[in-house]
Amino acid sequence: MSNDAEGSRPDPTPTLEQHGIEHIPAAERHGKPWHQLTLWFSSNVQMTAVVTGAVAVTLGLDLKWAIATIVIGNLVGGVFMAYHSVQGPELGVPQMIQSRAQFGFLGGALPSFIVVLMYLGFSVEGGLVGGGALAGWTGMPKSAGIVVFCVLHLLVALVGYKLIHATARVISVLSGIVFLALFVQLATHLPAHLPNSGSPATPGTVLLAVSISVSWQVTWAPYVSDYSRYLPEDTPRGTTFWYTYLGSAVGGTATMVIGAMAAAVNDKALNSDAIGFLADRYPAISGLVVFALLMSMIPAGAEGAYGAFLSTLSIFSRKDRLRSPALARALFVIGFTLVGAVLAILSSGSMITTYTNITLFLLYLLIPWTAINLTDYYFVRRGHYDISALFEPDGRYGRCNWGAVILYAVSIAAELPFVNSSLYVGPLVKPLGGADIAWLVGLVVGGIGYYALARANRCDGAESEAPLPQPRVPF
Repeated sequence: MSNDAEGSRPDPTPTLEQHGIEHIPAAERHGKPWHQLTLWFSSNVQMTAVVTGAVAVTLGLDLKWAIATIVIGNLVGGVFMAYHSVQGPELGVPQMIQSRAQFGFLGGALPSFIVVLMYLGFSVEGGLVGGGALAGWTGMPKSAGIVVFCVLHLLVALVGYKLIHATARVISVLSGIVFLALFVQLATHLPAHLPNSGSPATPGTVLLAVSISVSWQVTWAPYVSDYSRYLPEDTPRGTTFWYTYLGSAVGGTATMVIGAMAAAVNDKALNSDAIGFLADRYPAISGLVVFALLMSMIPAGAEGAYGAFLSTLSIFSRKDRLRSPALARALFVIGFTLVGAVLAILSSGSMITTYTNITLFLLYLLIPWTAINLTDYYFVRRGHYDISALFEPDGRYGRCNWGAVILYAVSIAAELPFVNSSLYVGPLVKPLGGADIAWLVGLVVGGIGYYALARANRCDGAESEAPLPQPRVPF
């Protein structure tokens, strides 16, 4: 492994990020591969993961089954997001810009728009969790707590890539210590009847709980490579993959297990005020615990506003370079954060139910996209892209690849009969015992369908790329 790949190359870039969606030149690459570990560990070891983990228990599973579904879902879902992370160093562009190679310059706006909605949904949920806790801690009105909390991660997103990574390295240590302490405390207060609590596990409930954990990891996929695109181009694929995977899958699993434990102790209190409930595990220092738990949400909150900026640019920008990327980012993230804060203030209802609906809805939309994107990267083009053409409306990738767009829509339609959520239940859910296998259907239809479509286009002469080497995957 070269020294550059280890990140010993001097950092030539200013703290205030000056890039937008354009390609990052080799001379400006910096950072260390292990920074992916701390970034994705801190992004997962935070309160919204606790809420996600609690869902498995609220579905009726006992703690053992809840933990099993959490482990399986995170280990499986983490594979997809880590494979996306590999694209960052090799291509040096944001994830949704690369998606233009599959859908076309304008066609790529469809998945990008969905991703922006995803960011907005998570911004609202983060505001509800963090703002509510801040209000309870300080006594300020909940609306004021939401605004103050949103401003905290706004400040990090304004500066950009380097501050997001630097903040994550600090928060990963703080969060690791606090959540370890919470695990120990919760483990000593689990109800004595816990091994026999909960309804009997049914295949449908188990698969639904697994789907929710998978969705947590898959929702990172549209922006994971945004935070690896500054790494040196010669960073080994396996190095990027494993640092990302371990940080996200292990961090997500551990935190969701804590959420399941907390729900087993008192799911109503957790649903009402998750941060307050956990802080009360250490009443003598509850204020410090609240502060630490609020800080744990900063990296993911900043990534949401920052990623929404890049994804929105990929929808509307016809240029690879803005005149003032820092100013454009500042104006956008301020507006985006404001909208998220207002929606959070106007939101009501069960926090856990709301989060379940958001994560499952996003899973149904993102799985076909991730299947198409990864199939294209690893099995069709095999990592070989014309970067300049990604910024050309009439370049080799065209304005709209209607075949891919239609396939994306067909993949989502194929999922519908298997969807099981509080908002909609597909007709094939009951015969399957309540199982939600929609994401598996979307994965198969999207992946296999796109590979067949690409092969057909190559045979018809629609694709002019030269023969490519065999796929190179991290393992």
